[in-house]
Amino acid sequence: MLLHSIVFILGLGILYLGADWLVQGASDVAKRFGIRPMIIGLTIVALGTSIPEFLLNFFAVLIGEDGLAIGNIIGSNISNIALILGVSAAIAPLTFDGDALRKEYPMMLAVTGLFYLLSLDGLISRVDGIILLAGLVAFMAYIVTDSIRHSKNRPSPSEVEEEEIEVPDTAFKRLVTSPSVAPYFRILLIVGGIAALAIGARLMVDSAVGIARLLDIAPIIVGLTIVAIGTSLPELAASLMCALKKESDMSVGNILGSNMLNILFVIGFVAVIQPMEIESESIRFHFPVMIAFSLVLYPLARKKHALSRSNGVFLLIAFSVYLIWLIYPQL
Repeated sequence: MLLHSIVFILGLGILYLGADWLVQGASDVAKRFGIRPMIIGLTIVALGTSIPEFLLNFFAVLIGEDGLAIGNIIGSNISNIALILGVSAAIAPLTFDGDALRKEYPMMLAVTGLFYLLSLDGLISRVDGIILLAGLVAFMAYIVTDSIRHSKNRPSPSEVEEEEIEVPDTAFKRLVTSPSVAPYFRILLIVGGIAALAIGARLMVDSAVGIARLLDIAPIIVGLTIVAIGTSLPELAASLMCALKKESDMSVGNILGSNMLNILFVIGFVAVIQPMEIESESIRFHFPVMIAFSLVLYPLARKKHALSRSNGVFLLIAFSVYLIWLIYPQL
């Protein structure tokens, strides 16, 4: 138990560093190319923080643990909305980009609904995986089109250089902010952040699963709770860093994008490699809970295009009730 706890804390530290690097690098890319922070959150940050789900699902399916893989995605998407947006909004109210509620949010609902429909026959087949990957291509096409449409608002290089990387005025600062080095440093921050997120999340998930086994918790509950929350920790860390850096658009984009990529990229890619069976309990109970948490975002954010602290507290209470509902029968 002590070893698992030490590994868990180590993973948390690596996760924090990874989130900081990823958000800093992504913010600089957005400023450099005039891309909406929402779009950066939907793509670079969301993809980077979805890597732990992909790695876990890939290996889980290879060893025949389909329930763990599906439970991880359902639980992660619930955690992304209820836990992560809840915590972020409770710390600092999150403002939604006007386009987010009109475009990206309905897209997230559509992808979630598609996932549910494809699962009703109890199997995510290779054909289903191809359908999801086609949706991923369409989503990326939208991102590229939107970025091109907003490129006319691109800031001038002189404006960007003044805001790029906030480090003390030293030789290092002059090096990383120079025109020849700065672009590579941004890429290094993003790649290093993604790598640290994956390593940190893996350490935390492995240690959490070890603790769960020592406490004799059922595997399906592990997938929906400990593993799901563990693989959602990169999203939590990245969203918290976004909130602290006043990048609420990127924080919201990270969650919307991560939920879509968890389904389109993770489930789609893994299903093409190896079809996944869906337990009837997941279809009857856990899918509807995931859809309900996705739907509740709109009435909470519609009025002022923002999630207030009280909204954040509400989401956290709802998430706590869900966890109690899952765990109580195991006690």
